[in-house]
This record gives sequence, structure tokens and C-alpha cells, in this order.
Amino acid sequence: MKRTLGVFDAVVVGLGAMVGAGIFAALAPAARAAGGALLAALALAALVAYCNAHSSARLAARYPSSGGTYVYGRERLGPFWGYLAGWGFVVGKTASCAAMALTVGAYAWPGQQHVVAVAAVVALTAASYGGVQKSARIARVIVAVVLAVLAGVVVACLSSGAADAGRLSGSDWAAAGLLQGAGLLFFAFAGYARITTLGEEVRDPERTIPRAVPLALGIALLVYAAVSVAALSVLGADGLGRSAAPLADAVRAAGWPGLTPVVRVGAALAALGSLLALVLGVSRTTLAMARDGHLPRALAAVHPRHQVPHHAELAVGAVVAVLAATTDLRGAIGFSSFGVLAYYAIANASAWTLDSGVKDRAVAAVGLSGCVVLACALPAASTVTGAAVLALGALAYGVRRRLTPGP
Repeated sequence: MKRTLGVFDAVVVGLGAMVGAGIFAALAPAARAAGGALLAALALAALVAYCNAHSSARLAARYPSSGGTYVYGRERLGPFWGYLAGWGFVVGKTASCAAMALTVGAYAWPGQQHVVAVAAVVALTAASYGGVQKSARIARVIVAVVLAVLAGVVVACLSSGAADAGRLSGSDWAAAGLLQGAGLLFFAFAGYARITTLGEEVRDPERTIPRAVPLALGIALLVYAAVSVAALSVLGADGLGRSAAPLADAVRAAGWPGLTPVVRVGAALAALGSLLALVLGVSRTTLAMARDGHLPRALAAVHPRHQVPHHAELAVGAVVAVLAATTDLRGAIGFSSFGVLAYYAIANASAWTLDSGVKDRAVAAVGLSGCVVLACALPAASTVTGAAVLALGALAYGVRRRLTPGP
């Protein structure tokens, strides 16, 4: 592919994937789980995300090709681990699609959340089928709009008389809730991987990717921390946890009801942008795995006129529509986080095998341990379902290998 992205564009792509909608969706479920330890959960999620980003950036510099950990696991650990990483990415990001669709519904029409979510999936799948492609230019617009909306939320909340610093922490939390909140908030950080999966389209990847990934992650952390403090100061952990549209409720509680429609529109647009990018990304990973024989070969078909993987897009859209119609936002985020944490566990294990110093290996070890701990601390339904889906993928791999022996 053509290498056109520099450091700035790579940072924007990562920010677009992270702040596009994650903070609008993950804050309330995390507050419900972590209680008064929400800010500590955010810090823990950021630590694990940093370790994952560091390992992923090192691997991307060594293997600057599309595919992310699907490639790294295959090259460093063997074909099975690359396949399992790809499988975890596909199932995890499919759930992310459902979470983004439900976020559109929660902010656009709270009373009909599932109906709006399914309609959004159908509309964006149709748009993607027609050849719509994401670009750094679109990402710049989305990031600019979303950052402006979030800045308005922070200023409105912190400048209001309803803000109370005493709401920022509390005694009503436990270690298990802190870990579960961190696991749910990890959902909002996972977008920095978009930079590494674009390895074939980045100029001077050995230099650009290791610079862009921590920059994007650091900016996202500052934004998330500011928004979390602002929302907690007016709603508290309990009010934040009960809210279906937390940032809209925060500006209303701060005495700025006129900003509520702006926040709702900004959140819905951000979620739509993230949903489109996710549908494109998951369908392309599905295409790659189908070409390698890990998924049905029919999913590798490319439309002769539109030049898109139309079978993969229709399959992904159908699965996401079913999830959006039948799951709740917290369940979709939990399941997505489990799949993505499994993906990054393999990334850290792959980074451990690189020739490196004590610091790099320590970061990989902390990242691997953190992924395992946070995955196990997620809501029980998400952990059990996620483990079962990963096991199903591993079983399918074993059956295929027995039926088609050879390299």
C-alpha cells in the first residue's frame, strides 16, 4: 500500500478511534462497577493500555504490514496464536460495533435505543457496501468536533455551582469493582491499535509508529481524565452509573440544559463515525482471515464493481444488527473488552520474544499480566461468554488443521 501517513495523521487516526465515542459509552458502566474508585480505575486502564501500546509499537516497527497482532502472533509465536489474536479481534470488535450502535441510540432516541441501533447498523453497512472508505481527513473532522463538545462539557460542569470536589472519590468501592471498572474503561482506550494496523500506509514506520502511539494515548488519557472529573463533580459515581447518556445528564445537572442537544448530537455523530470505521476494519480483518482459510472462503469475495469485501461486510453487519437488538450496552462493552484484552495479551507475549532490554520485557510482562487480570475481572457473563467464544475459535482451528493437513 502507499505510505502517506506522517506522525500527525497517525496521531489523529488513533485519537479518532479512541475519543470518537468510547468516553460517551464506557463511563457509566465503569462508574457503576468501580463506584468511588472510578478515577483509580481509569488510571489502571491507562497503565495497561500504555504497556499494550508500547509492545504493539515495537512489533509494528519490526513488522510494518497490515494485520496488527494477527501478524505479530503468527510471526513470533506461531500460526495458532496469530489466528487466535485475529479471532479475538474480530469477535471483540464486532461487539464494539454493537456498543457504538447502542451509543447512537442512547443519545439520539433514548426510548428506542435498540431500534435506532439496528437502523444505524443497516444504514452504515449499506454505505460501506457502496465503497465508503475512512480517511485521515474525515478523522480530523470527527476529532475536532468531538474535542470541542467534550471541552464544552468540562467547562460547563466545572464552572457551575453544582460542582463538588467531594464527589470525585468515595469509600463505597472494592478491589473487585475497581478491576471491573478498569476492564470496562479499557474499551475506551483500545483504538490506538488502529495506528499499528495501518503499518503499510505509514511513512517511516520504524520512527513514526513508536512516536504516534504514545502521543495519541497520552492525549486521550488527558481528555478522559478531564471529562471524568467534570462528570463526577456534578453527578457523583452513583448518578453517573445510573445514567444512559451520562455526559448529556452532566451538563443538564450543571445548569446548562441548552448544551444537552449539542452533547447528544456530538455523541451520536462520534458513535456513527466509530461504527463506520469499525465495520470497515472488522470486515477487512475477516477478509484477510478468510483468504488464509481461517474463516469460510466465501467471505473473501470482493465486489467486482465497488471493490469492497461485500460478503464479509454483509456478514459483519448481520451479526452486529442481532447483537444491537438483543444486548445491552454494558454487556456489549464487557464482551468487547474481553476479546480485545485477549488480543493484546498475545501482543505482549509476542513482544516478550523480541530481542530487548529489561525495561521492554518488564513492560511486556506487566501488559500481559494486566490483560489477563482485567479480562478475568469483567462481569461474569462477559468473561464466560468471551472464554467460550475463544474456545470455539480454537476448536474450529484444530478441526480445520486436521481436515487440511500441511504447512
